[in-house]
Amino acid sequence: MQRPDWKKYFFEFASLASQRATCLRRKVGAVIVKDNMVVSTGYNGPPRGVPHCRETGCIREQNHVPSGEKHELCRGLHAEQNAIIQAARFGVNITGAELYCSTKPCVICTKMIINSGISRVYYIEDYNDPLAEKIADSSKVEFIKIS
Repeated sequence: MQRPDWKKYFFEFASLASQRATCLRRKVGAVIVKDNMVVSTGYNGPPRGVPHCRETGCIREQNHVPSGEKHELCRGLHAEQNAIIQAARFGVNITGAELYCSTKPCVICTKMIINSGISRVYYIEDYNDPLAEKIADSSKVEFIKIS
């Protein structure tokens, strides 16, 4: 049996987290890692106790909002947001941590990642958000696409 390398190992956690996502458009999972230990996970979906989009319908679909635009028109939080919030909720310091995510973060998540102290983001799938790209490029956080 061959052991997966660390990146593959952590992407498996992100993939597993994405299976819990309740978004009707895209299932995303994220995991925050510090010193090669998983310290927080997240997936996209509405806040705790709020009905899921499969129960209410997708506001973005109903209003024909293209992907990558008007992030505020959504009932849910993104996987990266939920992972950062979970770490904060349990008092876990994520300064210098790495985030593994199935999709490249949007502009809102990018800003949260920068301010949270995460040092590096690994992702698999691109996400079209030019402002996120511009802000990421002007930050000290490394955004690395893994194929």
